[in-house]
Amino acid sequence: MSIGAGIALFVIGAILAFAVNVDVEYVDLDLIGYILMGAGAVVFVIGLVLVARRRSTESVTRTVDPVAGERVTHTESRTSGDQTI
Repeated sequence: MSIGAGIALFVIGAILAFAVNVDVEYVDLDLIGYILMGAGAVVFVIGLVLVARRRSTESVTRTVDPVAGERVTHTESRTSGDQTI
């Protein structure tokens, strides 16, 4: 969602900065376009970072061996593409 929002902000900003040639008395549309382009780039990068963080997961299982009475720890790392049956 945030990747798409970043792209949309960037595109709207580029349209305002480069394609719209309207002079508004109190508003500089070129500056607003550049600000939206910058915000879109930041949102896009944040979205990529969040997607990359969500991909890898780590599962830790702790059990107690009934015979020896000691803890056994099993750590499993997997990515979102892996399937556990």
